[in-house]
Amino acid sequence: MKKTNVKKLALAGILCAVAVVGSLFSFPVFGSKCAPVQHMVNILCAVFLGPAYGVGVAFGASLIRNLLGLGSLMAFPGSMFGALLCGLAYKGWKKLLPTLIAEVFGTAVLGGLCAYPVAIFLMGQNAAAIAFYAYIIPFLISTAGGAIISGVLIFSLQKAGVLERMQNQLNQ
Repeated sequence: MKKTNVKKLALAGILCAVAVVGSLFSFPVFGSKCAPVQHMVNILCAVFLGPAYGVGVAFGASLIRNLLGLGSLMAFPGSMFGALLCGLAYKGWKKLLPTLIAEVFGTAVLGGLCAYPVAIFLMGQNAAAIAFYAYIIPFLISTAGGAIISGVLIFSLQKAGVLERMQNQLNQ
């Protein structure tokens, strides 16, 4: 039986809360609410927790945001693809730049393309008419902002020598 890491679960809960509260700081671009804090959280999850926790936090935050009326259904594809890709990138390379690029690609391209079927099946035909073209750019703007914020934060932690100690504490 696999041991549950309480520290990782606690950090995942905190990061989920940060993503939900951070969604209050969003700005509209076309039909999407751009929330860069969610993408910052995705990258922090990738670095500290791994891809499975990252996708779980992205799903949980998206669900809570939708239940509270703080987000749209586009929050699901917009956050989960980026969380998965950047988690896999960090797990494979242990480098910050590929992780940031994977978040931007996963969210903007894959999440933006997957917003189209979500708009068709769940939001109606009107939203679907613009979804294919109008979600990739807003997702790109949102995820680029989050990637910059998290890149500065993680680079600062790395430069101060704190990042490795934090990661080691979580893996005990």
